[in-house]
Amino acid sequence: MTGHARISLAAWCATVLGSLVLTPVFSGPFLFISAFLCAVITGVGVLLQNLRAPRVVVPIVQLVVLVELISMFFLHETMKFGLLPTGGTAIEFNARMVEALSSINQYSAPLPPDKNLLLFATSVIAATGLLIHVIAVQLRQAAWAGLLLLIMYTVPAATVHGGLPALLFIPPAIGYIVLLSAEGRSRLSRWGRRISGVSHLDAAEPVEASALGQAGRRIGLSVVALAALLPALLPALPEGVIGNGLAGGGAGGTGIGATISKTDPMLDMGKNLKQPQNDVALTYKGAPSGGVYTRLTSLDQFDGNTWRISDRGKGRKIEDALVPPPGYNTGDLSRVPKYKLDVSVSKILRVQFAPIPYPAQSISLRRDWAYDASSLDVFSTDNAVVSGKKYTVTAYDLRPTEEQLRNAVSRGAPDQITDQIPRSVPQSIKDLTKQVTANAENNKYAEAVAIQNWLRRDGGFNYSTDNQRGSGMKAIEAFLLRNKSGYCEQFATGMALMARIAGIPSRVGIGFLPGQAGKDGQYTVRMHDMHAWPELYFEGTGWVRFEPTPATRAATTPDWTVPSGNPTNPSTTPTTAPTTPGQTEDPNISKPNNGRDPTDNAGAGSFDSGNWFTNGGARTIGIVALVVLVLLIPWILRSLNRRRRFSRPPSRVAAEGLWSEVRDTSRDLGLDWNDVSTPRQSGEWLITKLPEEAHPSALRLARSIEAMRYAGAADLATDLRPDTTVIRKALWKQAPARRRWRARLLPPSWRWYLSRGTTEASDLLDEFDLLLARLRSMILRRRHAS
Repeated sequence: MTGHARISLAAWCATVLGSLVLTPVFSGPFLFISAFLCAVITGVGVLLQNLRAPRVVVPIVQLVVLVELISMFFLHETMKFGLLPTGGTAIEFNARMVEALSSINQYSAPLPPDKNLLLFATSVIAATGLLIHVIAVQLRQAAWAGLLLLIMYTVPAATVHGGLPALLFIPPAIGYIVLLSAEGRSRLSRWGRRISGVSHLDAAEPVEASALGQAGRRIGLSVVALAALLPALLPALPEGVIGNGLAGGGAGGTGIGATISKTDPMLDMGKNLKQPQNDVALTYKGAPSGGVYTRLTSLDQFDGNTWRISDRGKGRKIEDALVPPPGYNTGDLSRVPKYKLDVSVSKILRVQFAPIPYPAQSISLRRDWAYDASSLDVFSTDNAVVSGKKYTVTAYDLRPTEEQLRNAVSRGAPDQITDQIPRSVPQSIKDLTKQVTANAENNKYAEAVAIQNWLRRDGGFNYSTDNQRGSGMKAIEAFLLRNKSGYCEQFATGMALMARIAGIPSRVGIGFLPGQAGKDGQYTVRMHDMHAWPELYFEGTGWVRFEPTPATRAATTPDWTVPSGNPTNPSTTPTTAPTTPGQTEDPNISKPNNGRDPTDNAGAGSFDSGNWFTNGGARTIGIVALVVLVLLIPWILRSLNRRRRFSRPPSRVAAEGLWSEVRDTSRDLGLDWNDVSTPRQSGEWLITKLPEEAHPSALRLARSIEAMRYAGAADLATDLRPDTTVIRKALWKQAPARRRWRARLLPPSWRWYLSRGTTEASDLLDEFDLLLARLRSMILRRRHAS
């Protein structure tokens, strides 16, 4: 068996063994199909190499064969004449991959049998097999193929709840060892390189450094180096990127865990609502009749694309009591009724926020937990999750009256964020807000109630979790004006945006509905109780919850959002009734409604939601620039190396550097430089590649290197840089334009240095093996002597 055939077979074996780690994730015959596809593309590669096909042609043909096979297996109906993939094949492939990713986000492991998931798993494994073949066989860097096997193992290991069985690490490890062994045997057959260390150090005491021991030490050193380097090279992933992964489980549940990240909580909430499992998220006792909403966080920043959490800093240390509710100043807060909850969070709920009612007065969480004074969110300071925590929280039973809210004087937002209106808001939404609030007589409370009732009851909306559009500007416009179908995300963000247009500061709360009442006053909150609602700001009361989601989802609305049958106008008939314990109204104070026109943005803060550059364009430019920079790395390194060689003053080191520069230039331009030739032989070969006017320079350079190496009579003061410059320019002038461009963008000498570095690293490991052997021999001699 030829060397490349041996490595190709080993690469196929490594791919199949590595794919076994995906068995806890996927189901169905994906292993057999992917093994067959990898076998076919491996056979094609071996056949082409036996036919002496150009190295660059082999992976291209293998890719074409792989596309053809995947199309015939999974997309046969889209192929022309049943044989040729078409544009429709690519479109269908993309659609089914998107469906597979959606299923991965929705279901727990093992994923159910599904044709889209089967296509996804098979395609990923087959593509990985092709890459391993290219790296191990075409590029002859079998050791680097281990990174692909490592990725194939670490992805399910990091995403499957509880990790993978320990025994599943063995198959990819065996595959990697087989691949390295095949590569080493192939190298030995080509070069006769000694890989088994030394048989003895002297005739008296034999010392053996076995090949198996060498392989073990190499693998161990590589694993240790990888374990040390990966944490430094890879950024820390926020909770929710991997989160609890594909599988749930743990105490109290069998489904997938819920994650709410700080980067895009709304997206995570939507995913959690669509999970098939409805496990317990938390339980609590001590709530008022009917239970309470428990909030995780609030989204106060809207840029026209996404509702996010604004930058709130590190937060405040939790002391005996939190700060008073922001905006509340209508009475003695100490006389407001309170209630105390005993909360127990399930291990399924993996979030960095503590679910608590708003507004909370105190919480028993202390170490590694903090709170934000503007939102009263309680969050972890060390990226820990609330999963499995038990704590008590005391909250104000703050129930504003209709009169308080109707009489609230509008003085703008308590911050610089919650009244901001993106400039990308279409005029159609502004006109809609003006139409919905037309009968509110310019009163902010009446406008808020009108928006809530229109979304919840009068606007013809339908609650459905099938809405996949999210809560960006286009999604809100489609939801409000056209399809009128969505779930709490669309209802909450739609009302929050309309409230801002009407001049009412707003934000979006994310948390849970009250849950199901049980025995002994205990409420059980499940994953499907996750919810979003708008919070509107009224001076004197602070942030007030509204409920625009239809009754099919949220059965009731807060009492304060249901106006009386004959509401009074605060500008003419102020109330004198008590509002909150410890507070009364002065009948001599007139409360103007002080409202603004819903479509007049002069009083409401507005900001530019950005242009193409700020809305993703800068990121695109950055990614493109990074890709270009990575592609230019060989050219940059080559240019710096050349400049360093020419910058040295005349010396022995400088002469060797200039000789290496001629060698690298020859390789870059596609000339076959022979490493084993003497300087005189290389000079004679060089003359055949140069025009006549450059022959003297080539001879002087070659003879100088020869004299310096072998005779020791070289004049070290002679400057060889002019001759080297003449040789370089002549070589460049003789080369075709295509080779000159390749030498600029991807100089082949760069690959030679990479291979040289790999060889030197291997030689260093050989020295390490010999050192261990000597130490072992020394210890054995001393032991025998004693």
